[in-house]
Amino acid sequence: MNPLLEIRNIETYYDLIYAIRGASLAVDEGSITAILGTNGAGKSTILKTLMGLIEDQPDKGEILFDGRRIDGRDTEAIVRGGIAYVPEGREVFEELSVRENLLLGAFTRKDRDGIRRDVQRVLDYFPVLAERSHQWAGTLSGGEQQMLAIGRALMNRPRLLCLDEPSLGLAPLLVQEIFHIIRQINAEGVTILLVEQNARMALAIAHRGLILENGRFVLAGSAADLLQDPNVQEFYLGVRSTASAKGYQRWKRKRRWR
Repeated sequence: MNPLLEIRNIETYYDLIYAIRGASLAVDEGSITAILGTNGAGKSTILKTLMGLIEDQPDKGEILFDGRRIDGRDTEAIVRGGIAYVPEGREVFEELSVRENLLLGAFTRKDRDGIRRDVQRVLDYFPVLAERSHQWAGTLSGGEQQMLAIGRALMNRPRLLCLDEPSLGLAPLLVQEIFHIIRQINAEGVTILLVEQNARMALAIAHRGLILENGRFVLAGSAADLLQDPNVQEFYLGVRSTASAKGYQRWKRKRRWR
């Protein structure tokens, strides 16, 4: 597989706060890549930097999509280029209907017949949205709003779909449903970059995973290998072992980003 997305040694600041410290990653076309880490590790900042949502950032480094640099471009140009983004917290347009939200996701397109087909495709993914097609988005449950946010992003026909914490605040059964749909979307050809705190669920569907700590990637590998790593099991999956906190710090210092 060829990398669809490459991030090379980016550095991102919020005022004087050093949020991302020389991070690099590659996302293979057709894959699901998961970025894992604790709160404050910089996971969301990676996606916001990629999408051009932080002014004048990255400060250093390069971002390439399909071999072309996109760092420095505005967000609309990045979206038009084939990348869609579902932010943490969904951010649906609450006073618009479900259908109107979906149509706004196709704002870069002119093909009315294609847009009509894609609305139906999204409603096939999420039948509950079909039942609420004319309902205000603000009256939906949290899980339904997450489905709508994903559906709205798909309306742009992205090659790369970036998801920021899709399981946040959802009940376990809804989390399973959302991740099942993510896997289905990927199976139909959409490359996915997933930021997620639920490491177990993310690694269960991902092909590759990366662990971010304090703005740096400290570990990367296949999802299957990370699931079997005893340190990942203890510190990210909650599997108890005899390792101590000091042992964890020694482990992190020994890891090298590859």
